[in-house]
This record gives sequence, C-alpha cells and structure tokens, in this order.
Amino acid sequence: QVTGHIDDCTCDVETIDAFNNYKLFPRLNELLESDYFRYYKVNLKKPCPFWNDNSHCGIRDCAVKPCPTDEVPNGIRSASYKYSEEASNHAEECEEANRLGAVDESLSKETQRAMLQWTRHDDSSDSFCEADDIHSPDAEYVDLLLNPERYTGYKGPDAWKIWNSIYEENCFKPQNVKRPLASGRGESLILLSGVCIEKRAFYKLISGLHASINIHLSARYLLQDTWSEKKWGPNVTEFQQRFDEVLTRGEGPRRLKNLYFLYLIELRALSKVLPFFDRPGFQLYTGNKSHDAEIKNLLLEILHLAKSFPLHFDENSFFAGNKKEAAKLKEEFRLHFKNITRIMDCVGCFKCRLWGKLQTQGLGTVLKILFSENLIGKIPESGPSYGFQLTRQEIVALFNAFGRL
Repeated sequence: QVTGHIDDCTCDVETIDAFNNYKLFPRLNELLESDYFRYYKVNLKKPCPFWNDNSHCGIRDCAVKPCPTDEVPNGIRSASYKYSEEASNHAEECEEANRLGAVDESLSKETQRAMLQWTRHDDSSDSFCEADDIHSPDAEYVDLLLNPERYTGYKGPDAWKIWNSIYEENCFKPQNVKRPLASGRGESLILLSGVCIEKRAFYKLISGLHASINIHLSARYLLQDTWSEKKWGPNVTEFQQRFDEVLTRGEGPRRLKNLYFLYLIELRALSKVLPFFDRPGFQLYTGNKSHDAEIKNLLLEILHLAKSFPLHFDENSFFAGNKKEAAKLKEEFRLHFKNITRIMDCVGCFKCRLWGKLQTQGLGTVLKILFSENLIGKIPESGPSYGFQLTRQEIVALFNAFGRL
C-alpha cells in the first residue's frame, strides 16, 4: 500500500527509497557514529509544565545512563560547546571544569562577548523549540549510541496522554472533527480537506514523527526478558497493529506516507542549510583536529548529496499569500511547535523523553532553517553569522533526527 505519489509533493515513495537506502543513509550513519554527533546534552529532570506528573516509568529499560565526565571529548565538554573558532581556541582553559555541565569561569573577555552574542541568539524569536538550559547543573551529556531508541515497556494511559495532548491541543485540524484515540493506537482518520496546505503539512509532520517513533519501537521490541538475557528484535504483530491497512481502517498506510513527507521536509532543510556549514571558519569541534576535518568533509558530502536530490519539496507554496496572514500563520506554527517540545518534558520514560526531545528539537531546527532562507542567503563567507545561527545542540539534534527517519 505504501507506494507511488506523496500528497502535496512532486515525489514518490520509490524515488526516496532508492536515494536514501543506497546513497544517503550509509554516509549519514557513519556521521552519526562520530564523537561530535553521538554526544547530546540534555536535561531529563525538567518538570512537566502542563500537569502534575509523578508517573515516572519504574522499568529499568526506561533509564538513561549519562556519560562519565572523562568519556566526553574535551572540545565538546569545555564551555566552547559553541563551535565558533574563537571559542574553540580556548578549549584548553576549560578542562578544569569539575563536572560536565559546569560553566567555566576562565574564558577570556573576548570569548565571553561571543558567548553572550550566542545566548542572545538562542533566546531569539526565530526558535521553534523550548530549548534546554544546557548550563543547568541538571543537564548531562548522553551517548546516543549507548542509549538507543527502542521499546522500553512504557505504554498505556501515560503514553496515550502525551500523544493525545500533542494532537488535540497542538495540531491544526478541522475544529468539528473529534479524534478519539482508540486504545492509544494512534490517530483515527482526520479529514484534511478544507485545511490550508500549511496546517495540513504541520499535521502530517507530527503524524510522520509519530509513525517514525512507532516503527523504531516495533523494530527494537523487547522480545525476551529473563534474568540471564534481554533480547530486542522486530515485533511484526506490534507493527501491524499500528500500520496494517485493515487493522487501522485504512489509516496505517497514510501514516507511513506521512513519514515520507517528513523525510522530504527534513531533506529540503539540509539542502538549504549548506552555506552555513560550508564556510571555512566553521568546524565541528571535538579537539581532535584531523578527525574534525574528516567529519566536516563527510558532513558537506551529505549536504551536497541532499542538494542533488531531484524532486525536492517546494516550500515556496508555504505562507505565499497575504503577507500579514502569512506572518500570523508562521507565528501560530512556531507557538504550536514550541508547545510540543515542552510536552516532551512530561514523558515518564527517560529514554523515550531523551529521543522525544532530540527528535522534536531536530524538527524544530528544520522549521527554523526553512523559515530563514533569506538570512541563510546573506551569510558571509568568513566571519561570524549573526543573522542565522545554529547551536551545537541544534546541529546534533538536526542530523540525529534525520538519521531516525
């Protein structure tokens, strides 16, 4: 059933499969195993802002194991997590930090000014995400390779409440359509005709993200749990319950098509953001000079490949009408999505929370890129890019979120 044309696009499933499986994914996978991309700093202790939630998952597999301080490369660990060359040169001064997230006091005046510039930018109004304060003592580095996204046993009313909150309160859909979530299995049919392309796209992005997460949980399902060993693997029944055409009354294939739609949107953002990464002064700083140069080359190869894709999503149809209306709609988009990133702090399972935060931040970064085309076009070839900026967090989230798709 998942074949052929994708709605609102000029592309089809087969073209994406061939491009991704044979060209892009093998290179992307290599990138994500590198030091720069495998360590993600996250605060998993933020309280849920929407309801009192003490229902933390007690299952052992829900836990996230943060990295011991000495395992994270110095360049990432130091206060120069902002990768600008100027900040990176001070990495050696920062090794005194006693714990991973400590704010180093030994930065030069010059670097402090640069940091301030960054901080101001991070708080700016173009952000689609409620970002973690990575200087908080509760923020810790997590090795994503050691904490894979998989089924942990977290399900039932708590998990259902998260998705229900996302769809009911934060997803654009016709007001007269109620969407009862049958046994927490995902969204029932929503008629999207009569909804403008922007709102339709927003709904499909969230549905695609939901599908992606459900696929990972079905593919890495806890099949055996005994005192001697745990075994994860594909659970076909679980997958069918979520995506089979008959069992989902025709919705399953549509959810999977939304996954392809999400892939196209994220691929488009990667093709657009190339000038930001292509500057000689930009580096993926970990402190290992030759390795960093190698990884930057691989990153650029992936971005050039993304740019070469023949059937990109045309985002010019977005917000193309009346300027006032377009600005209002964009702001609505931003606030809806920001709310979704805040809901991630209500996820009771820490491993699910980690991957939820990372993937929503990745998608928020994608939206930020697509809405910043004019600023990206003005990036100078050398020197700082104050108009458009990405933090290390956003970069790591952007590529890891795309890697999930």
